[in-house]
Amino acid sequence: MSVDELIDVKGVLQSSGSVGYSDVEQLSEIVCSDQVAELRNEVQALVKNIADGQASAGLSAKAGIALHLLGQHSDAVEQLEKVQDNATASFFHAVSLIALKRYPDAGKQLEAAAKLGYDAIECSLRRAETFRLVGNLDESETILSSIAKDAAGRAEYSFQMGCIRSDRGDLYGAIEYFERAVDMDPRHSRAIFRLAGENASRGNDEDAIRLYEQSLSSPPFYLGAILNLGLLYEDMENYPAAAFCFRRILEADPQNEMAAMYLKDIEAADSMYYDEETARNEARMKQLLDRPVTDFELSVRSRNCLHAMDIHTLGDLTRVSENDLLAGKNFGQTSLDEIREMLTSFGLHIGQNLHESLGQEGGYAALPPELADNPVTEKPISDLGLSVRSRKCMSRLGIGTMGELLRRSPDELLASRNFGVTSLNEIREKLGEMNLKLRND
Repeated sequence: MSVDELIDVKGVLQSSGSVGYSDVEQLSEIVCSDQVAELRNEVQALVKNIADGQASAGLSAKAGIALHLLGQHSDAVEQLEKVQDNATASFFHAVSLIALKRYPDAGKQLEAAAKLGYDAIECSLRRAETFRLVGNLDESETILSSIAKDAAGRAEYSFQMGCIRSDRGDLYGAIEYFERAVDMDPRHSRAIFRLAGENASRGNDEDAIRLYEQSLSSPPFYLGAILNLGLLYEDMENYPAAAFCFRRILEADPQNEMAAMYLKDIEAADSMYYDEETARNEARMKQLLDRPVTDFELSVRSRNCLHAMDIHTLGDLTRVSENDLLAGKNFGQTSLDEIREMLTSFGLHIGQNLHESLGQEGGYAALPPELADNPVTEKPISDLGLSVRSRKCMSRLGIGTMGELLRRSPDELLASRNFGVTSLNEIREKLGEMNLKLRND
């Protein structure tokens, strides 16, 4: 938006006259512009003036609708409940009540908005939503069926039908309706949000990010969309963008514990010193350890002995002891000296990484004796009911069962990319409910 196109935010909020949908469109434009911070400040000033006695239905309606568009639903309801006989204010009052999960109150407010002249079809669509959100899918579908002739061409109708299909377990039917809603209205943020969630749950992170960004192109901004977008940015190591998302949530909801914890994780990771030279050295060492022993001029006997002992790389030689080698069939001192000399030429020696294999089982430390025969160790990790973020971390670490998780220590988990204290605390809490704990915890 150029300087010539700047909107008089204060003027919009304090203009006289009855509040209508044109005011909503103008406020929405401001929320989506660089003037959103100015709107936030002006709304807070207006709320203060109203509290100090500068009260009128028009001012409370403007303040309430602006707060709704900014995602501050509790404050929005506080202002909008002061307004009587205004259809637009009643409708947005109802929608904020839905966001606050006050579904019966929202239903009554929607009926009032329709009587006052607000779009009756839109009010019915949202009333269907209030029944669906309390689990009464039959009543919700009955309402939608009763208005299908007039409502089927609306994006909101397809969105509500998609939600019902999703709640009934018809995933593909739900996606078809959500896509239809977005085709009808590319700015239908809730339909886009649901599509983004479906993509994220299937690992289609790039599509999910695109859709979450699209869902934030029009207000009200859903904190869930911003939170999920931040987590996806973090997974892709775009930490500045992730931090921006979490800060935006905290601006609207300073008490949001999830956003605060995720932001703390990012800030902690950002403060860690990254030694680029060390990383390069580690990469070179890994490449060396992965070289097959067949690349080197060893005697036929030594090669055959190593093959028989399932030793194929230089790394394998650093994870066995000299006694292990000498215990091999036909492996004698001559072969041992030959291998010592070869490893020494690369600055390596037999057994230098022996600690990586001691006490290991499938790459993990052995289970404590008390859990060795416990059937809980065979249960899938999905039984813990972890968040999407923690589930992705488990998948990245190759952890599929409870036993594989219990073999890990907190430090080992925290060493994984994007695995922060928030995920660790969640896992500890879930394991604690089952009287279990991580290794060394």
